[in-house]
Formats: sequence, C-alpha cells, structure tokens
Amino acid sequence: MKVEKICCIGAGYVGGPTMAVIAQKCPDIYVTVVDINEERIKAWNDENLDNLPVYEPGLDKIVAEARGRNLRFCTNVEGAIQEADMIFISVNTPTKTYGEGKGQAADLKWIELCARQIAAAAESDKIVVEKSTLPVRTAEAIRDILENTGNGTKFQILSNPEFLAEGTAIEDLMDPDRVLIGGDTKTAEGREAMEALVDVYGHWVAREKILTTNVWSSELSKLTANAFLAQRVSSINALSELCESTEADINEVSRAIGTDSRIGSKFLKASVGFGGSCFQKDILNLVYISRSYGLTSVADYWEQVIKINDHQKGRFAKNIIRSLYNTVSGKKIAFLGWAFKKDTNDTRESAAIYVADHLLNEDAKITVFDPKVREEQMHSDLDYLNSRNKVDNRKLMKAEPCPYEACKGAHAVAVLTEWDEFIDYDWQKIYDNMLKPAQVFDGRSVLDKQKLRDIGFRVYTIGTA
Repeated sequence: MKVEKICCIGAGYVGGPTMAVIAQKCPDIYVTVVDINEERIKAWNDENLDNLPVYEPGLDKIVAEARGRNLRFCTNVEGAIQEADMIFISVNTPTKTYGEGKGQAADLKWIELCARQIAAAAESDKIVVEKSTLPVRTAEAIRDILENTGNGTKFQILSNPEFLAEGTAIEDLMDPDRVLIGGDTKTAEGREAMEALVDVYGHWVAREKILTTNVWSSELSKLTANAFLAQRVSSINALSELCESTEADINEVSRAIGTDSRIGSKFLKASVGFGGSCFQKDILNLVYISRSYGLTSVADYWEQVIKINDHQKGRFAKNIIRSLYNTVSGKKIAFLGWAFKKDTNDTRESAAIYVADHLLNEDAKITVFDPKVREEQMHSDLDYLNSRNKVDNRKLMKAEPCPYEACKGAHAVAVLTEWDEFIDYDWQKIYDNMLKPAQVFDGRSVLDKQKLRDIGFRVYTIGTA
C-alpha cells in the first residue's frame, strides 16, 4: 500500500521534529501532527520560528519549508485519525510515580488513551506505529485494545523506535545510522505494513540502513541501545573518581581506551552525569522488566548504572560544599547551563536539577544562566522534586539573562551544560567580579583549565587532580 496521509499523536521532542523531516522529505505525503496541548500547538504554528516549543539546530528552517504545504499542527485528534493511512503514537511514557512498578515501570496511560482514541475514531484500516519508547510487548496490548474496542476495522501494529540525540536530532533524522522497523513478519499483511513504512523512509534513507525485525525485537532494541550508552557514561564516571584519588587523568584514560577499535571513543567523556528523558527511564524500565521475569541478577546489573549516575551528581555537589569551607549557606553559586545537554532546551532529568537541589538543601543561593531554558521551566523542575515549597525555590534560586551578571558576586561557578559559547566568555571579567578565592567547577570538561588557573581561578574538573 502507498501511504498518502500520516497522523502523529504527540507534538513533543520526538513527534514534532520527526514529522517535520518526513514532511520535508516526502512532499507527496500530507503530515498532520496533533496534540491536546493547545499552547504547544499554538507555538508550533507561531510565525516567529524562535518560539517553536522544541529547540533543535536546523528545525526552524525545515518547519518553515513544510508548514502550510504538507505539514500542519492542530488539536483535532479525531479528524486527523480518520483521515490518516498511518498513525504514529509519539506521546510521553514517563516512569510511574504510583502503584505497582512505582519508580521503575513505564507509565503507559497515555499510550492506552491513544489506542482507545484510534479505535473509536478509525473508520478504515490503519497502520499504527509505536514511536514512543515502550516496554517490550507493548504492541500486544495496543493490538488487543484496537481489535476489541474498534469499529471492525483492521489494524497493523509496527514498532519504529527513535534513536535521536537531542541537540543533533535533525542531523540524526537526515542521515541516520539506521532506521528500525518491527512488525508482524509472519503474515502477508504485516510484511505489507512494514514495507509501507520502509517506503516512507526510503524517500531519503538508503535501503540497507533500514532494518526490519519482528515487533518484539524492535521494542527491546530501543531500551537496549539506551542502556548500553548510559552504561558507558557511568563506567567512565566511576573511573573518574578513581582517577581523582590516584592522580591519573580521566581524559588521558578515555583517549587511551577510546583508540581501541573494539571500544571506540564515543560516550567516554567524564561528566557530572547523564540526563535527558530516555537513559534513566529506559534503564529503570529494563530493570523492572527483568525483575518481573525473575531475572534478579540482570536487574541488579543494570540498576547499578543508575546508582553510579546518582552518586556522580551527589559527589559533584558535595565537592562544591567541601571546597567552600564545608558550608554554602547564604553563598551565591552561579550555574552556567540548566539543559541536560547543549543545543537543546530539554531539561528532563538534567544533572543541574539535582545538583541545585542538593545545594539548596544547604541553604545556598543559586543564580542560573542558560541560553535556551526559561526561568519558569527551571522552577518547575525543582518544584517537581518536592524538596521544599515553591516560594522557597523561587527565593533561593533565580535565572539571569546575562551570564556575567549571573556570575557577579558569586563564590563559585558551576558549569552544568556544555554550551559552546561558555568557552568564549571573558573569564577575566568573570573573575574580577567574583568573590575570592574564585572557584570554577567544570562538570562538563569544556573549559581550558590551565587558562582559568592562569587568571587566578581555583578549578575543579571531574576526573583530574
């Protein structure tokens, strides 16, 4: 079958950019992105492309080209479902905060809601594509809902996990390492549905890069990929603490092992810890699935990756306190960066949130500068932790639109996001306006440590003496 109309439920960090690229690359396919969040849809339709709800380098140009031609954003979920040949589900699947599996299992309430919306609205046969990161065998639940609550229409369920890195999402979509499509490989209808999605990506992706599997393998591959990447980060971070105790240099160790072709150099940079919406959530999901099958040793192994990451964030905060004479009460600490990584405005699970929370528990006063994150988002992140009331969060932490003002009068500067622009700042000016001894805690190893020391800073970089 040939796909002529696509609907994507969910206009967030995955759905919006992915559908924008599909629309740009497939001018013969009409793409509709729907969301019940009216403010988000309004932002996607804003004439000022600086106001798009998702920041990704290059996304604004793609939206400008396709929007109004074969790409639209709206809140009419039912109408978009009825019109579409293929429906992508790209909604949030956070870790459960209640009930069975609390703190580990994925919360699939939005997935179930989408399945029921599709079943109620669909008037013709549909291909339903899981784009959200989901536990293995979720497709079985979606199929059960569709087949038992629908209007007699037929559905094919595909898994098409995203492998995007925020900050390079457009680049990853334009030239992916691979596209993974899982479906019912045992039936002609299932293989036909898979081929229909292959044809969509085939507009710009080489066929040899499009991998097809059964649906269960596809679902598990996404969790596994994120678990392996997070494992590398936690492994190098664990070694960074050993380096600090032995006077080895973690950057030299990383370079030495990264040149081994069996290991490779990616994800071997020591830092204050990984963040983002995927790594922690997916590992916790993997832990929960393993435990549910009685695989205790497997679950314990992967859970240790999370424990090392939490330890690294706490260790970073404690080092700031220790270096400031074991008290930060009433002292101003400047944060450079709040996003979980550069080139994105996504703050989910950002290390900055937890470092800030630790310091605020010690009565520090924090001023934050981030070029893409708004103050209300920073406060929302802190409020979610419920460590203190909203009034205290806003009294103890504020955002500053100028990095030099953020650092003015501070006892220390903590770099929590690796924004490139931080490298080019006038660090002599920052030093001159700080309380002495002025200290820099580089949690992302982006600054020239020797240059800062020559100015007069005391510098702490993870994994080095």
